[in-house]
Amino acid sequence: MPLKVEAPEEPSMNMTPMIDIVLLLVIFFMVGTQFSESESEFEIDLPTVAAAQPLTGGPDVLTVSVLRDGSYRLGERAVSLGELERELRAAQARFAQQAVVVRGDGQGLYQPVMSVLDLCRRARIVNVQLANRIDEGLSR
Repeated sequence: MPLKVEAPEEPSMNMTPMIDIVLLLVIFFMVGTQFSESESEFEIDLPTVAAAQPLTGGPDVLTVSVLRDGSYRLGERAVSLGELERELRAAQARFAQQAVVVRGDGQGLYQPVMSVLDLCRRARIVNVQLANRIDEGLSR
């Protein structure tokens, strides 16, 4: 029986896919640096400030609390329905996307909460949230 005497073939690694990926990455980074260079095309000496703040910022969320007895609070201040409507209209006029969180007492009346929601609708406030908390015993 004749035996083959040829040397076994050495394993080799095909480098073509790796070179393709490296070249694609080089092209990607070259294109990415072109965008950043266009900004610094002109020589501008920027002014300095002590502390930079954004020019405009979103307003804080207004919190309307409806107490168990049906009274209303805007933040910490007690208000009537008329005052609350004026405040909501003014807040919406200052910032169109004003957010309002309505916190109603769980054992309180439902009608005062609905009155606040109606005021928000009339004041054209669209970002209204009802505050709640999760009862661990009911979630299982």
